[in-house]
Amino acid sequence: MTQLDIIFAALSDATRRQILAMLLEDDMAVTDVADPFDMSLAAISKHLTILTRAGLISQEKRGRVKWCKLEPDALRDASVWMQGFGQFEPVNLDAFERFLKGELKGEERT
Repeated sequence: MTQLDIIFAALSDATRRQILAMLLEDDMAVTDVADPFDMSLAAISKHLTILTRAGLISQEKRGRVKWCKLEPDALRDASVWMQGFGQFEPVNLDAFERFLKGELKGEERT
């Protein structure tokens, strides 16, 4: 599996896209990331591991707390690949944020 495959696989899950949208605002402790979800901390940790392996986020321990941070350059390879089709503009983080927020609003309606 290539890194590009890993990135697209990570983005294919709605929970992981929600986590990315949350991290657009600021770094967050793992427990704060887990708060809005109706799932176990272990399940959230699995999602965070997938996002970390894809390079979309990084995690670091600060004292006793593990923090998550969005890695904005991680989508560069996906952006370059999509540009190859001539229909897509380079990934712009502001546009990506609007996309994620739209996705979240759409999921709330269902």
